[in-house]
Amino acid sequence: MDAEVLGIRELGLIDYQTAWQAMQRFTNQRGPQTGDELWLLQHPPVFTQGQAGKAEHVLFPGDIPVVQVDRGGQVTYHGPGQLVCYLLIDVRRRGIGVRALVSHIEQSLVDLLASYGVAALAKPDAPGVYVDGAKIASLGLRIRNGRSFHGLALNVDMDLEPFRRINPCGYAGLAMTQLRDLIGPVDFSEVVGRLRTQLARHLGYAQQKTLAGGIENI
Repeated sequence: MDAEVLGIRELGLIDYQTAWQAMQRFTNQRGPQTGDELWLLQHPPVFTQGQAGKAEHVLFPGDIPVVQVDRGGQVTYHGPGQLVCYLLIDVRRRGIGVRALVSHIEQSLVDLLASYGVAALAKPDAPGVYVDGAKIASLGLRIRNGRSFHGLALNVDMDLEPFRRINPCGYAGLAMTQLRDLIGPVDFSEVVGRLRTQLARHLGYAQQKTLAGGIENI
């Protein structure tokens, strides 16, 4: 696939471990000409603990599994109604540094939320996107051999209760919010479309292309 084309897979609800293992395979096996991809999906309930994560930030997980993963950052929660986007990008080929990649992702989210009339901002000392001090989107990336994987999670229309079972991103008492609570009922598929458009634009791709098929055989 042309390096200026961003391939996009809309995958629906997928088990976390399945997606994580597929990301690792894709990143390990890709070559210099492998096209970049975004994977847009949701996960069943799961807590994921990043490489810098500390056990004391997992307060009372209950029946929700906790998975230790290879992304940056601390503990977070994924569940249905949260839009997860994994960015499988050859950042070395695109000439994007890690800080610039994070900024592009954050600005994509800020502009997406602005399109719904929601004023959001990023914080230089705490990656993610916030609305009136409450976190609406989290970021956690891993770069291996100049290629990124993992990505972002945007709270759209979900049960926020599990966030109270952890210190989100390592911050005790951090308030979490979601798009539904800010604007009322929201069309999840429309949010998916707006996010993919914003990311393709901010990351500088000439074109985005929907890819058929799942990730099980990647």
